[in-house]
Amino acid sequence: MTWLNIAHIVEATEAEGPGLRFVVWVQGCLKRCRGCCNGDLLKIKPAQIMSSQDIIDQVQLAKQQYPLLEGVTFLGGEPFLQAQGLAEIAKFAQQIGLSVMVFTGYLLEELNEQQFLGSLKLLTYTDVLIDGEFDQNQQEMERNWVGSRNQKFHYLSNFYSNKIEKHALNVTNEWRVDLQGQVKGNGLPFKVNM
Repeated sequence: MTWLNIAHIVEATEAEGPGLRFVVWVQGCLKRCRGCCNGDLLKIKPAQIMSSQDIIDQVQLAKQQYPLLEGVTFLGGEPFLQAQGLAEIAKFAQQIGLSVMVFTGYLLEELNEQQFLGSLKLLTYTDVLIDGEFDQNQQEMERNWVGSRNQKFHYLSNFYSNKIEKHALNVTNEWRVDLQGQVKGNGLPFKVNM
């Protein structure tokens, strides 16, 4: 079991990867991409400290509540700063038949154990890796889920093919209203302040 610094979790969304997905946004990133749509997740500060087992339990419950759940997605912040704990969750997700998608601002070649403890294990349990910094001068208009043209999809298993990149989507963003009336959006290519 590993401790993780979690910014936000959505148990079922269609806006953060192919199919219905359980999504984890981690808190903290060393990159400072101009125009980042998750700028509030860059600061390395305590958000919600959770164990990998707590999140595994949530994934298992979500799989029971949402029979069409297809996978988990990790984004942030920077997932590879917390690769060790996310690898435990990814391994469990694959064991119960879910795919794993990870977004990183680093290039695949930079993801090594010397720089990111647990990175090789997380890559082992990743089906699709999207790498590269967001570049606001290279806005992506054709491929799904990426913000700029320089970002690359890496298919690390046979779970998906590159057809997912341009597959027509029914949902590109979602809005949620909590019991206190706070509105949150996800899947958005821009920052929402309400």
